[in-house]
Amino acid sequence: MYYVFRSVITKIKLDKREINQYSPLALAFLGDVIYEKLVREYLTLKGNMPVAKLHKLSVEKVCAEYQARAVKLVKPMLNEGELDVLRRGRNASGINAPKHSTVAEYRHATSLECLFGYLHLSGNEERVEEIFNIIWNMPDEFERSCNLTRAGSSNRAGSCNRTKASTSESIKELEE
Repeated sequence: MYYVFRSVITKIKLDKREINQYSPLALAFLGDVIYEKLVREYLTLKGNMPVAKLHKLSVEKVCAEYQARAVKLVKPMLNEGELDVLRRGRNASGINAPKHSTVAEYRHATSLECLFGYLHLSGNEERVEEIFNIIWNMPDEFERSCNLTRAGSSNRAGSCNRTKASTSESIKELEE
């Protein structure tokens, strides 16, 4: 089932010159909130369930590993300006990857968050929602191309150490 999600987000519209004055990490800081808000809204609207389950499902969608795969999915669909923003985010200095993801995954996740922050500040909420819907409806075969379980990584809260099968099954339960 393909679900198109619409969100109400505060309308902001800065021009390209103004937005480019922000560092890529500042854009990613904002983009992280925009992306996570969309994930939480979608999960909440899909069904009333215990908050622990909502948290588990949201962590699986906002972790660096998932976002890195999402970048690979949406990259061919981006225009040149969006690809430039993605590159700025990926190449930003001062990125420290958490233990549960690789530096490359974390840089790609930061680039996605940078793109969401950039699009939000430009007032392009339709594009934010379009990209989010592509990510949310990521084909199962694309999701299975990467295993989230990492050898030797911790199972602490907030990490992305889940098997992809459990994530897909949990989301499918919500959609039924």
